[in-house]
Amino acid sequence: MHAVNRRAARVAARCLVVPLAAAPLLFAAQPAFAHTDLVTGSPAEAASESRPPQTIKLTFSDEMTSRYAKVALTAPDGEPGAAGAPQVTGRTVTLPVKPGLPAGSYTVGYRVVSADGHPVTGSYRFTVEEAAPAPAPTPTRTPTPTPARTDDASRTDDTSSTPDPPLPVVAIAGGLFLLAAAGVSVAVTRRRRTRHGS
Repeated sequence: MHAVNRRAARVAARCLVVPLAAAPLLFAAQPAFAHTDLVTGSPAEAASESRPPQTIKLTFSDEMTSRYAKVALTAPDGEPGAAGAPQVTGRTVTLPVKPGLPAGSYTVGYRVVSADGHPVTGSYRFTVEEAAPAPAPTPTRTPTPTPARTDDASRTDDTSSTPDPPLPVVAIAGGLFLLAAAGVSVAVTRRRRTRHGS
């Protein structure tokens, strides 16, 4: 009986020693097999927002690689709601959202790769109760047209810019012209008489 009990004790001890020896190895290997997960989303899954958000922010458990970060937002009408490419800062991926989106159910889809090479894929929905207000139109100023100058106006301006000579000057000039003409006539008459007399 004593020999049987000893053998059973030895077998039980061996069965316990092997798992206990392997336990540290199992705990040490757990981080290597851990997957990257989505920690928080803004807006969150199943959230109800009063207005469409300006950005979608996804925070993961590990740092992301900007080269392989893909995030999409689908509006209630099926159209894409993103206003540009996602931006990666550490563990957070931010997606800009178009302005003026409608109310309804939105879908956020993502496919990212962490810095240690683990891919993460998923999606979730949130709801917007009211559509975004339409942006106010920017007032435009209409330039006041400058009135064009017509030929008549320019002629009037030219005429008005040249002052008319005073009447006494015109009379004197006309008298001098008449005197000069009379003198020429007298001189011609004298020459003719001189020629005939000779």
